[in-house]
Amino acid sequence: MKKHASVSRYTIIRTIVTIASIAGWKIHQIDVKTTFLNGVIEEEVYIEQTQGFEVHLSETHVYKLKKALYKLKQAPRAWYSQINRYLISLDFTKSDVDPNLYFNMVKGEPLIFATVC
Repeated sequence: MKKHASVSRYTIIRTIVTIASIAGWKIHQIDVKTTFLNGVIEEEVYIEQTQGFEVHLSETHVYKLKKALYKLKQAPRAWYSQINRYLISLDFTKSDVDPNLYFNMVKGEPLIFATVC
C-alpha cells in the first residue's frame, strides 16, 4: 500500500509545457488552497484540543478527525486517493511513467492533468 502521495516530477511538467507550446495547446493552471482539507482520512486520527477551542469541563479530551487538516502527515495521501478515484471515474488514464499524470481525449483533443505541490 502506498504510504505517501507523490507529485509529478518537474521533468514531466517541463515536457508537457514544451509539447503544448509546439502543438499550440492551451494550458490552464489552478492553485487550490484548500486541497488537503478535502481529503477523507481512512485511519483513525486523534488530535489534542486546540488552545482557545477547548470544550468546557472536557479539556483532557481529544478530537477524532473525519477529514484531513493542514500539516497532518496523512493529508497529502488522503487527497491523492480522493482525486485519483475521481479522475479514474471520469475515464482518465493514469500514466505508467508518472502516477500523478492523467490523460483523456475530449472531443478529439488531449486533456492532461498533473498534480504538483
